[in-house]
Amino acid sequence: MTSPPPDPYPDSPTESATDLGVARDRPPRGTVLEVVGLRRAYGSVRAVDEVSFTLAEGGSLGIVGESGSGKTTTARIVVGLEHADSGQVRVHAQDRAARGAGRGREQRLRRAREIQMVFQDPFLSLDPRTSVGAVLRDTLRLHFPGTDHARRTAELLDQVGLGTREAAALPRQLSGGQRQRVAIARALAVRPAVLVLDEAVAALDVSVQAQILNLLADLREQTGTAYLFITHDLGVVRCVTDDVIVMRHGRVVESGSTASVLTDPQHPYTRLLLDSVPRPGWDPRRIAEARRAL
Repeated sequence: MTSPPPDPYPDSPTESATDLGVARDRPPRGTVLEVVGLRRAYGSVRAVDEVSFTLAEGGSLGIVGESGSGKTTTARIVVGLEHADSGQVRVHAQDRAARGAGRGREQRLRRAREIQMVFQDPFLSLDPRTSVGAVLRDTLRLHFPGTDHARRTAELLDQVGLGTREAAALPRQLSGGQRQRVAIARALAVRPAVLVLDEAVAALDVSVQAQILNLLADLREQTGTAYLFITHDLGVVRCVTDDVIVMRHGRVVESGSTASVLTDPQHPYTRLLLDSVPRPGWDPRRIAEARRAL
């Protein structure tokens, strides 16, 4: 009896309960991401000021706030696109800054496999000269060299609802929703512990937004990847997150379970955000007055 070949993508389990078609009792979830006391200033402006939060394994955390609240800067620090002036970002209790102290190629790739990011505009993050299939194969070759990636590429396309026709297409030949599916597939190719989604559905039509959000919910169930949603859309937060933090002027002003924060907000700024959502009887002048008072 021969032993099965080793998994060429070792950073994640090779199969899920969904793949096996059986139910499994999930163990208690631990903490996959811990952010402690992040600070980032640009001159006299404190873009991020003592921001701390945790994200459970397989969980979904939303960071909400208006433009300039510091939510995107926080996300970029978590991913590693920007450096914090102080504070720590830990994945599975390991400080990413300490882990990345070595500047070798393997250290950088290891950090990239821990946390991946999906941006608002996938057209800007995809090479316009490279087909969808080639984008995924190039990502897999970079992180897992010496392996035939045809099966994994087909699997990723199927996971996000794309097929062979889209695999041969260039980004400009796809719709906005299809391009975002490609971006999600590329991010999931390395089986990250955390997926950061920065306004990932903001540029899409409402009907397409719903499709992508449903896709993300299914993928979280299948893969166990934890999500960090950066958004200004409280509807998105309500649909896809377990917990939420509210940021204003670089600081966290409220946090808790999504249901409790959105149904019984404690901070005046959170109440202002909820009141700002247009609905019957909505009075923009009253909202403007409340904003000035705050």
